[in-house]
Amino acid sequence: MMNLPKSLNKRSVYLERVKPFIGKGLIKVFSGQRRVGKSYLLFQIIQFLQESDPDVPIIYINKEDLEFSWIKNAQDLHGYVKNKKVSGKLNYVFVDEIQDIEGFGDALRSLLLDEELDIYCTGSNANMLSGDISGHLSGRYIEIIVYSLSYVEFLDFHTLEDNGDALEKYLKYGGLPYLKHLELKDAIVFEYLKSVYNTIVYRDVINRYAVRNPGFLEQLVLFLARNTGSLFSAKKISDFLKAQKINMAHNLVQAYTEYLTNAFLVHKVSRYDVIGKRLFEIGDKFYFENLGIRHGIWGYRLEDKGKILENVVYNHLLFKGYEVKIGTLGNEEIDFVCLSAGETAYFQVALSIHEPKTLEREIGNLQKIPDNYEKTVITLDKFEGNSVEGIKMMDLRSFLKS
Repeated sequence: MMNLPKSLNKRSVYLERVKPFIGKGLIKVFSGQRRVGKSYLLFQIIQFLQESDPDVPIIYINKEDLEFSWIKNAQDLHGYVKNKKVSGKLNYVFVDEIQDIEGFGDALRSLLLDEELDIYCTGSNANMLSGDISGHLSGRYIEIIVYSLSYVEFLDFHTLEDNGDALEKYLKYGGLPYLKHLELKDAIVFEYLKSVYNTIVYRDVINRYAVRNPGFLEQLVLFLARNTGSLFSAKKISDFLKAQKINMAHNLVQAYTEYLTNAFLVHKVSRYDVIGKRLFEIGDKFYFENLGIRHGIWGYRLEDKGKILENVVYNHLLFKGYEVKIGTLGNEEIDFVCLSAGETAYFQVALSIHEPKTLEREIGNLQKIPDNYEKTVITLDKFEGNSVEGIKMMDLRSFLKS
């Protein structure tokens, strides 16, 4: 029987998402930024399996553990799993950080032919799905993206009551699960978060893509942190950096932002024409997967509060399972257009709606949308009352608990 960590906070949302596929002939792929808890999600699934059968055959490989450093390619992985398999039973195979195994897609395709294997794997790079896995296993895998802790999970992990102080901690430090082991003080938390950032940048970007100009890459990350939620094209970013005496062609800027997106450090969000129902090819926004990492490298600044609010709302919409776009309606902007199962929802984000002009602007943009899907304004203001012509008002804490 495999020994699991003594402390195992459950992330029930993800367990419920994977349960319908346990024991089915599909590879379960958990992707996401490093240190968001993908390994512990595997442990959670193993615990769930062992509760039903303590002797269930488990084959576990962690590519960050030196014990498995010799598994370097598809043949090594295939041979190890076949050698460990218990015949006559359904064996559950877990491979952590599978992108570190060369040609792993070939091994997965072969192992999937064995009906006595149920396979789960994690990876910290998004393009492993568009490349190795999807190319070899089209229609034979499901992907579940694992995000940093939601606000409710953050409260649970840190045993905090839901109040303004807890929300402030969440906005400042973000939701990396390991923070539960640290004292929530700036010097301690940001030192840890900077080390996670360095690991992501050097292992998942610089080393993986053989980046020749790591100095520029870090300047680009700082630029995205400074301008979180601003509308940019690769050319505009390149032009801005040139004004700062940093010369880099816009096609290289585009490549580097793609690397950062693949490593889940940032999310790139496209613009969507609400009337024409189409995506624009130029002009994107970037939000950080983990706000604590953003603050660790850029600082937690009062003047950024609007950007932080917008970022945390975007992250929660992803956690809720939405496909999220930036809406355009003529010359107006809808902060977030959210698509899920054929339904649409619209969200505007504002620090405060106490000023009549702000309220009129945020509601006015939503009123111009010519459909009857749900529309919500999210603000730091505490509001309890009626909607405005069907447009809901919701304070941030209530939204993050939804």
